[in-house]
Amino acid sequence: MILTIDIGNTVITAGTVSRAGIHFVEHISTDPRKTDLEYAVAFRTILDLYQIPCHPLTGSILSSVVPPLTGVINRALAKITGTPALVVGPGVKTGLSIRIDHPEQLGSDLVVNAVAALAEYPLPLVVIDMGTATTFSVLDGEGNYRGGAILPGPRISLDSLVSRTAQLPRISFEAPTRTIAKNTVDSMKCGIVYGTAAMVDGMLDRMEEEMDQPLAAVVATGSAAQAIIPHCRHQIQYDETLPLKGLYRIYLKNRPVR
Repeated sequence: MILTIDIGNTVITAGTVSRAGIHFVEHISTDPRKTDLEYAVAFRTILDLYQIPCHPLTGSILSSVVPPLTGVINRALAKITGTPALVVGPGVKTGLSIRIDHPEQLGSDLVVNAVAALAEYPLPLVVIDMGTATTFSVLDGEGNYRGGAILPGPRISLDSLVSRTAQLPRISFEAPTRTIAKNTVDSMKCGIVYGTAAMVDGMLDRMEEEMDQPLAAVVATGSAAQAIIPHCRHQIQYDETLPLKGLYRIYLKNRPVR
């Protein structure tokens, strides 16, 4: 059993994984001000909640899009497992064929998601990760990573809308009952939820046209996906544990031979 950590700009996803599957998945807020001890206590508390002692943990792996936190959380994981984590990055074997202009620039979060999706879903496919940013990753019929798109996530769009206008209030992140809203709050909900869903559908249509073949699968993950995906017209499967499954597969490819 290993501890897997995916560090996002807003949320850190943690879970333990073994050959039997994923034992839990939890999320804590990303906070660059916390020390390695504070993160170690947070992860240990989660393990205790699920009654998982530290001694069965044989190692850990992390991916990060927040470079200042990578070392901090690696030290936290070392306090828990006794050894530093495997960090997804250059030199780490992933088994993913990356066919973009600068493969070294591909974010580790996108690599991890693609590795898991490639193993579990039919090709060609698109992975949508809806967190601080919304990302689209395209895998072709041969399993090559062909590229994708990056745009602001729905929560960033909502925060920007509220902070840059004088009269628009902060609202809950949920869909209204109709698309043609009758009040300000519902109008904002329409724009964020239905507008984002329409964007997702439109991007998928354009990607299918460019690939000149229908997608066999579309899978979504990320903190905002559950609120958006049900309102899309494309068939999209939500997979909260996709990053953890990708991290586990990469760990197995790189674990030391004993």
